[in-house]
Amino acid sequence: MEKINGKSIFNGIAIGKILFYSKDAGQVKRVKITDPRAEMERYNKAKEKAVEELNAIYARAVKEVGELNARVFEVHAMMLEDDTFHDSIQNIIETQHVNAEYAVATTGDNLSAMFAEMEDEYFRARAIDVKDIAERVISILLGKSRSNDIGNEPVIIVAEDLAPSETVQMDKEKLLAFVTRLGSANSHTAILARTMNLPALVGVDIREEWNGKTAVVDGSAGELIIEPDEATLAEMRERQEEIARNRELLENLKGKEDITRSGKKIKLYANIGGTGDVANVIKNDGAGIGLFRSEFLYLESGDYPSENDQFQAYRTVAENMAGKKVIIRTLDIGADKQVDYFRLEKEENPAMGYRAIRICLDRTDIFKTQLRALYRASAYGSIGIMFPMIISVEEVRQIKTIVEEVKKELDEQQIQYGSVELGIMIETPAAVMISDLLAEEVDFFSIGTNDLTQYTLAIDRQNSRLDHIYDAHHEAVLRMIRMVVENGHKHNIWVGICGELGADLSLTREFIRMGIDELSVSPGAILPIRKIIRETE
Repeated sequence: MEKINGKSIFNGIAIGKILFYSKDAGQVKRVKITDPRAEMERYNKAKEKAVEELNAIYARAVKEVGELNARVFEVHAMMLEDDTFHDSIQNIIETQHVNAEYAVATTGDNLSAMFAEMEDEYFRARAIDVKDIAERVISILLGKSRSNDIGNEPVIIVAEDLAPSETVQMDKEKLLAFVTRLGSANSHTAILARTMNLPALVGVDIREEWNGKTAVVDGSAGELIIEPDEATLAEMRERQEEIARNRELLENLKGKEDITRSGKKIKLYANIGGTGDVANVIKNDGAGIGLFRSEFLYLESGDYPSENDQFQAYRTVAENMAGKKVIIRTLDIGADKQVDYFRLEKEENPAMGYRAIRICLDRTDIFKTQLRALYRASAYGSIGIMFPMIISVEEVRQIKTIVEEVKKELDEQQIQYGSVELGIMIETPAAVMISDLLAEEVDFFSIGTNDLTQYTLAIDRQNSRLDHIYDAHHEAVLRMIRMVVENGHKHNIWVGICGELGADLSLTREFIRMGIDELSVSPGAILPIRKIIRETE
């Protein structure tokens, strides 16, 4: 028996045979050609077929993992149409007089290496996307299939890395878990693994000799166990059965109230990144949406999304939630979320730089466009708006002045809108310390524990070297949360948590004792938290 450590992407336990998955786009050789125009025609036909394949994968992925997670395949298709990708291939073919396969492989390697060297973890994770689309085109040019047939029996996939398209095309009934050497928690494949509720590990020192061997993936411990002994197998099967029993019990909680034994009601809401996530909120019986990250509308667009595009997205969510509360956070661009068309200057310390509400109050044209869309959508459901990265009362008053200007414009144009709650995110120590003053200005607080922890402990949460001292349970963080709750309640406003700490089951009872009114978490965490709420005095 051998135990190997990795970084867990999704908890759970999988037991089965290992299938060592290796890519085979075919050996790419450099071949001299005499007709560059004919070679470009070969490439263009292969590209068109690749786009058709990606569109088909997108349609399948929407059904299996939701619209938001499927959009990566739309992005892949757009990358194939990108001038940078196309022009590089054309230049290599025409100047070097080489075959299309070699030009595509070289372009894929160059662009992938460029992404891999970027400081931002999100963009580093995009390196695998570039490789994936290059390998797809190469396979078509070589006349080879990219079939992801993994056999007839359920298996644990072990691979160097997995592209999103490979993951989605595998038969979900035959997948037990993923284990890869490369990849990160921010990769699309990791996101898909979480969406499909599959145990997954990355950063594992994999070996091809494991192929066919029995193994255990223990997501909670971050371990891969090769050829476990009988005692270990028995223990893991017992834990699997316990997990299955707990899931069944949790299903029975659907339709139940989020109320403690002593009668305190908690608003148990969900965090989402786009319209495609609403189905998961409904499936998991969320009482509302406590955080709609509106910046994803900007991140997934090649230009500033129009007022109407935003209105349609917000309206769709509001209508689908059928009167349940939907709280939408205004644009939170900057720091680790960069958008090319915003043309933001590179900063030495972007987490504390030009971001979120600072951009909105500086570029009021962008801010007003979003606010108009939000208020228009409020006529179709129960919408609340909250503003990120607040540090002063003056900022809140400035926001409220702009809101009144937007409402006046809508009134003059006879455009209907509903009653909208206005709140702020408490995610800076400054906001915590003046939360008694801020509470006089707004309808609610939502505590963003991710940034609050980062700023309180002076630790960059993107820096993996500091993971061992990044402690969201730090007493300073918990005291700040308690102070915000007390100040909010003194001024008769409700207080919630929308950061990752809200889904920390070890703190649920503590938050209830503090007096937290709302918890907003990922849809899959709703029922486990409901269980704790209903068991708490």
